[in-house]
Amino acid sequence: MNDTLVTVVGNVATQVEYRDTATGGMARFRIAVTPRRWDRQREVWADGRTSFYTVLAWRTLAANMAGSVSVGDPLLVHGRLRVREEERDASRDFAGDPSADAREAAVRRRTFVDIEAVAVGHDLARGTSAFRRVVRSAPNVTERQSQEPPGAGNPLAAGEWPGNPVMDAEGSPVPPAVAERMAVPPF
Repeated sequence: MNDTLVTVVGNVATQVEYRDTATGGMARFRIAVTPRRWDRQREVWADGRTSFYTVLAWRTLAANMAGSVSVGDPLLVHGRLRVREEERDASRDFAGDPSADAREAAVRRRTFVDIEAVAVGHDLARGTSAFRRVVRSAPNVTERQSQEPPGAGNPLAAGEWPGNPVMDAEGSPVPPAVAERMAVPPF
């Protein structure tokens, strides 16, 4: 209820990393957001300072992002803003300097800004996109529960995919959305 929801418009800065977890798929990438302002003195548009955010997504959104998002794509991302700080002890960098100033300077603080995505889409003000609905069949829950052990039938949890799965370089099956991106287009 008290989450900070944000919507950012920017360009994908890194490749989407997709992983299977116990609760379903997880994907993340970095987005670069650069504001543009009109400079009245020079009468030109000028770029502001670029901000980078890590975008995280879970389950179906994660799989769909892995199959749809590429580096450089203009995107809109809507989600929960998370700001976290970490301290790192860098005293090993000052091992020969026993002064208090050197030890205090050895603690490095870093701030990370993440967005837990609720919705992600291409920015149609900067291009076109072809939407393809993912069709998922939902089995009868009571029928499945009586025939299968708990956790069975969930391809993300079991690490298996229906039909002939596409394998990655390590021999692990990849989600259908990722496999589609891996396919070589016919010439």
